Amino acid sequence: MTPSDRQGTQWLLPAAIAGLIGVSVLLVPQVRNLFVSQGVRWLYILLFSFTTAFALTPVTIRLGNRWGLIDQPAERKIHREPTPRVGGLAVYLGFIGSVLVNSILEGWMVAILLAGSLLLVVGILDDAWELPARFKLAAQVAGAGLVIYSGKVLSLFPAGPVGDSANVLLTLLWIVGITNAFNFFDGMDGLATGLAILMAFFMGMVAFQTEQAGLGWLAVAIIGAGLGFFPYNFRMKQPAYVFLGDGGSTFLGFTLACLAVKGNWADNNPIVSFSSPLLIFGVLVYDMIHISVERIMTGKVNTVNGWLDYVGRDHLHHRLERALGSRRATVATIFTLSICLGLAAMVLRKANTAEALMLLLQAVLIVMIVTFLEYRGRPGYRRGIKQRSTDVEATHR
Repeated sequence: MTPSDRQGTQWLLPAAIAGLIGVSVLLVPQVRNLFVSQGVRWLYILLFSFTTAFALTPVTIRLGNRWGLIDQPAERKIHREPTPRVGGLAVYLGFIGSVLVNSILEGWMVAILLAGSLLLVVGILDDAWELPARFKLAAQVAGAGLVIYSGKVLSLFPAGPVGDSANVLLTLLWIVGITNAFNFFDGMDGLATGLAILMAFFMGMVAFQTEQAGLGWLAVAIIGAGLGFFPYNFRMKQPAYVFLGDGGSTFLGFTLACLAVKGNWADNNPIVSFSSPLLIFGVLVYDMIHISVERIMTGKVNTVNGWLDYVGRDHLHHRLERALGSRRATVATIFTLSICLGLAAMVLRKANTAEALMLLLQAVLIVMIVTFLEYRGRPGYRRGIKQRSTDVEATHR
């Protein structure tokens, strides 16, 4: 049974119509001018991206079913029903539409949007034909290279031949790493979309506090598009109607990573400047480091190609689900962890170097607590407990 046949899908058409009506109203010049004149342009961007994504997501569900872009259940996946996986297209159109309609396409945004659009197309092609991992990585490196060529580079190291090269390499690793880490989290209903909303929220808050309006508007556009898609992707007691797909998840991860590079997070303090996005993206960074170290130490991967091709259920949300026994509780836990780290990033904005290091240490301690808890979710843990219980019972017989 396809998602369109599920009980409750009768509200999708009215939702799409209501969303289109909302978009039509917002497109009236007088309406837009009213928001701008009242100094709430951010609210207009939020509403436009929300209504556009909300209206177009039912369309992507129909297209996914018609084009055969369906995520089929498999042993390594946790969903149990065939589900369209092209919902990211609605998020993309909601985001890009709000940027274009509001005429906020500044010069520095062009490279980010072009590269993000490239990754969206590659991701959709991957959903359709399962492209080789090396091809997808090459596209990500090309997209990151375009952004770096346009002048968006991290500035953690001092200027100079060595420092500049180190900054370029760090920027490349950051963008490609975050893009892939975010894509890995698109494995549970609502998880990746919710994380995108939370991360964009904290980046937007810092951006507006530091008078970086352009950066803040892009963050708001991501929030609105994510909120418009979220009701279709996360349902309390029923499976999702639609998934982001590789196209949507790589686009969101890439765009968020690039916004972190563009942002000015602290004046004249590279440690504080780099620590803020590190905390906001802390959940992704933690999971990427954790699985990479564990896979290498356990011999699951021995080469770069092996790492690229490896697919497993050892990510944070998989381990927490086994420990907590509930997907909803797992999603709520990861959201809570992301909020804690995001709040620390907001406090960090006015911190000195010593305070920044202390906040980073606090973040490390928080993820260590999570590590201890999710250790119970490892496949061998419960078998070991059961075996020890059996041995104890045997000695008392």
